[in-house]
Amino acid sequence: MNLSVKIIIALVLGAITGILLNVFAPDLFPPLDKYLFSPVGKIFISLITMLVVLIVFISIALGTAGLGDPKKLGRIGLKTISYFLVTTSVAIVIGIGLAYLLEPGNAGTFETEGLEYSSEKAPPISETLLNIVPTNPIQSFAEANMLQIIVFAIFVGFALAMLGTKVDKVQELLEQGNEIMMYLVNLVIKFAPYGTFALLASAIGTQGLDAIKAMGLYMIVVVLALVIHGLFTYGSSILLLAKQNPIKFFKGFAPAMGVAFSTSSSNATLPVSMSVAQKNLGVPKAISSFVQPLGATINMDGTAIMQGVATVFIAQVYDVNLTWTALLIVVMTAVLASIGTAGVPGVGLIMLAMVLSAVNLPVEGIALIIGIDRLLDMARTAVNITGDAACAVVVAETEERAGRV
Repeated sequence: MNLSVKIIIALVLGAITGILLNVFAPDLFPPLDKYLFSPVGKIFISLITMLVVLIVFISIALGTAGLGDPKKLGRIGLKTISYFLVTTSVAIVIGIGLAYLLEPGNAGTFETEGLEYSSEKAPPISETLLNIVPTNPIQSFAEANMLQIIVFAIFVGFALAMLGTKVDKVQELLEQGNEIMMYLVNLVIKFAPYGTFALLASAIGTQGLDAIKAMGLYMIVVVLALVIHGLFTYGSSILLLAKQNPIKFFKGFAPAMGVAFSTSSSNATLPVSMSVAQKNLGVPKAISSFVQPLGATINMDGTAIMQGVATVFIAQVYDVNLTWTALLIVVMTAVLASIGTAGVPGVGLIMLAMVLSAVNLPVEGIALIIGIDRLLDMARTAVNITGDAACAVVVAETEERAGRV
């Protein structure tokens, strides 16, 4: 039985257990929650949070090192990165906008006692920009100041690229560190069915049917945002920039989207998505081989949508009014986080912890959505790789029109 099936079974069993305890055995629920559900759920959340800082630093440092290669920092690189940054920003704005329009966090009454929340307001944007460069990187790591860690990682990655062979050992160390972190992510995600069962049983047992209604609406908002972004953002770029038929594009790329949906992994789908782009969409191998692997590393529009919707959802649950400054910080952090998100299942939740921390929302709020995240992970992975392919088509077409391919 694969992990996706286990998590779905855990999701259903957790929901059923929570409902039964809430309706038929309300006196039995508190001790079970105190000694079983909550401890297991908190351990899972702690395991996720434990990995955030190092994953962000290593992923972004290595990604920047790859981008900083003078051979790649050319015309195609600039086009590719610009496309990714613009579409990711559009994605999170769509997600936040729909979350405010449909208000999934207000669909039910949640009991948030026991989930810590810092009432500290997000700093003004000017202060955020001034403080984005760390004066003491070690302190930034200790305090988990993610924006400062990202900036430091970018500087380290740029230095690795410029120094080249002089720092091969450092780059090799980071690559090995990345292997270790990815192994740990896979290890933690194996614990996901148990964490999912415990968190959902605890949430629904405490909240009752209201929680199911709110979680269902949250799921609808995320899926709707993914569909809108996929059809309109990517479709319009294919139509207007590549001068091609979007329907033909989606039909040709559908096989890779199916694989992405089943694996929930951009990296695992990469060989298939490159092959489909080259054969069905006519993308030259040289462009496909550069754009799509890069996209699997730094282009995570589906993940950005989830982070935007989840942040607003959790803020609504805690009755926190996010200021425009806070929303701008969410956009900035989510875009940067999506760049540092590895293309493996489950890492999006780890990056969400970083986004929540950036605007002082409780990381424990992840407990409210983690039960259904595996299903959403499958959908957003399909969107992620579709964005990579759309970028490859746009770059290939613009290069061909300029007579460079």
